[in-house]
Amino acid sequence: MKKLFSVFFIALFAFASAQDSKESKETANRFFYELTFKPKKDSTKLDKVVAILDITGKKSIYQDYTIPAQDSIIKIAVEEMEKTKSWKDVTKLIRMPKFSYKIVKTYPEMKEQYIDRVSMNLFGYDDDVKFNWNILQEKEKVGEYNTQKATTEFGGRKWTAWFSTDIPFQDGPYKFYGLPGLIVKIEDSEKNYSWKLSGNKKILNYEEMSYSDKINAKYGVPQTLTPTTKEKFEKAYASFKQDPMAEFRQKITPEMMSMKMPGSDLTIGEFAKKQEKQAKDFFNANDNPIEISSQTQEKKKK
Repeated sequence: MKKLFSVFFIALFAFASAQDSKESKETANRFFYELTFKPKKDSTKLDKVVAILDITGKKSIYQDYTIPAQDSIIKIAVEEMEKTKSWKDVTKLIRMPKFSYKIVKTYPEMKEQYIDRVSMNLFGYDDDVKFNWNILQEKEKVGEYNTQKATTEFGGRKWTAWFSTDIPFQDGPYKFYGLPGLIVKIEDSEKNYSWKLSGNKKILNYEEMSYSDKINAKYGVPQTLTPTTKEKFEKAYASFKQDPMAEFRQKITPEMMSMKMPGSDLTIGEFAKKQEKQAKDFFNANDNPIEISSQTQEKKKK
């Protein structure tokens, strides 16, 4: 039973943002950003997602809020499965995230780490990001915040940010940081990606691990971070995109593929095919990354 649950959660949460296994009992400031973005570079269609920036005394953690926001739904479903010893397709109950990575900035040196999962393996690499900000005199009211304008270039795009010195954190969404106040709004010149602060709250007894992360750990999905380089990660991620179920197939025998999921008419093999389609849909949904590759930048210049 434990192995079957492990298989289920490995497949279901392969794209959920994964956290370090260490938990912190401290207070965090959680800032909610509405991210409006254009997932397909040859389309004008826009998509939206809520992202969060959790700021503690030692670091900040940025991630897609989709899975953590549904912790209570996942908890009820998991407790029911554990009680009845039967499988339930949780994917019918929840929305999957649009972005699977998380970005950690360590204070005060603002050392950045990019963390994402490749199949069952949790990788993290240091990302040396420096911003050359041009702070302008122009000021604007963004929502309830008094802000000031700043510009920079990053990842092959030109960015305009509005920061507020009323919020004393020199941080911002995604990898952005380094202004004398929290970044309230930032977008690129072509409006491919735009973040806008939509709210904030203080979290007492903050835990970095979400419920889904704890369930992953309980049922055998590794939570130990494996250090790597950006180049090695991108190579492994590219292979994963080509065949997202390769590691899954290595661990499941042909006999197991024909076994029924507990309490379901669906076999493990059928479930695997469903997860493979979901994985490929996830990868194919976005071909317009925040950071443009150096090869693409060269093509645009030509």
